[in-house]
Amino acid sequence: MKNRPVVVGIGSLQQKGNFKDLDEALILMEKATQEAINDSSSKQISKYIDEVQIPKGYWKYRDPGKWIAKRNGFPDAKTSVTKIGVLQQNLINSSCNKIKNGEIRASLIVGGEARFKRIRALIEKKEYQETELNINPDHYVKAKDDLHIKEEEDALGLMAVGYYAILESALRKTKNLKIDSHKEKIGKLYSDFSKIAALNDDGWIANPLDWENISNESDKNPMQALPYNKLHCASWNVNQASAMILCSEELANDLNIPQKNRLYPLASSETNHMIAAIQRPNIIKPTGLQLAADFILNICKEHNIKPNTFEVYSCFPVAVQMFADSLNLDLNSNLTSTGGMPFAGGPLNHFVIQSTVKILKDIKKDSNKIGLVTGVSGMMTKQSFALWAKEPFINFVSKDVTNEAEKIEKPIPLSNLKEGAGKVLGYTVLPKNDVNNKKAVIYIEDLNRARKVIISYDKKIIQNMGEEEWVGKLVNFKDNYLA
Repeated sequence: MKNRPVVVGIGSLQQKGNFKDLDEALILMEKATQEAINDSSSKQISKYIDEVQIPKGYWKYRDPGKWIAKRNGFPDAKTSVTKIGVLQQNLINSSCNKIKNGEIRASLIVGGEARFKRIRALIEKKEYQETELNINPDHYVKAKDDLHIKEEEDALGLMAVGYYAILESALRKTKNLKIDSHKEKIGKLYSDFSKIAALNDDGWIANPLDWENISNESDKNPMQALPYNKLHCASWNVNQASAMILCSEELANDLNIPQKNRLYPLASSETNHMIAAIQRPNIIKPTGLQLAADFILNICKEHNIKPNTFEVYSCFPVAVQMFADSLNLDLNSNLTSTGGMPFAGGPLNHFVIQSTVKILKDIKKDSNKIGLVTGVSGMMTKQSFALWAKEPFINFVSKDVTNEAEKIEKPIPLSNLKEGAGKVLGYTVLPKNDVNNKKAVIYIEDLNRARKVIISYDKKIIQNMGEEEWVGKLVNFKDNYLA
């Protein structure tokens, strides 16, 4: 294959400790970049890096890529910052395809987050200051549509946990699980993840957790959105960074990069078909998810490729389960290499880079491993899959199934009824805030098969929702309230 894309350098790091021991995100990203350059065994690779792609973090830098490029030997590289709402796998796919097409020689993809340093600043009463970078990158990459609609945002806000909790309730119903058995199931799933995170050198937690610690509310593990507590949710309060350098095989040969340093993308798929959760025909079985999964499954079948190490995206338990269902994977099998986003750390908008680097490290240690990494953007809105190996068993191929998904899956219209009845599709309870008590948020389908978001503050109903299944119930509504 001419211009076969290959990863020749990887780097990752995390920091713990007190404020003075911690770097800001910019420095973390530079350190991960330098580690990736050194990992390639050829510092000459930096002279060939034509682009720097960075997924936007919590930080305020306009263009960290140019700052890193100028300090590390590739000042003329084009830079981009990819905003939230774009699949992180898309950065990898675009680099691979540009290399294949001869558009670039090498690409650096790097991300980092330093929210833990911000927290230590608050705790220690220190002033947190970021380096000011006020010049825009060469390109901003952003999603073409919003990840949710106003009706959802009015009820659930901007935090993802409520949306995923509603999907979790819908999935629970399809599995015919009782409330208590479901609570135990997702607790045990994440308990197993925590055991892996505790053994991961780049994992954030030091000790594994029992499922009861995860699934039972406590002062340190408060409810975020029924049935999710804090320990069911991605933890973005970390100091972590990761980087990878991709180039063509021809360039790797010219630079005498050892074969032991090379890692190969085999295949990737993604869907960018955007439908708000409330309007999806089947809210827990997006068409694009299955089409993208089927592409990877067919590649594996046609070429007798058998993935044996996984990183299934784990922002919340429902994401793990939906990916497992799409790939026909057993939840009891090992679905994470990192230990998952609540325990290994889920740095904002670059976890897929972090998890991919971890999978690649594992493959370097054991060349028999074939990795499968999945990713998400939004409210389980977009999904991605990627196969990795030590040897180029096939020519790299990628597919975006968006157009195919758009032809099959159309958004369900919203209800225009002010009063009526409908069937519950999914629901959650949000914890009380300074203004209101707990609030139930319910997705329903009215009798005309249109969709509606309704809420309730009724304490008895909210109590019952944690004890009895409400998905599938017929309920009445008036305006935007449960009647």
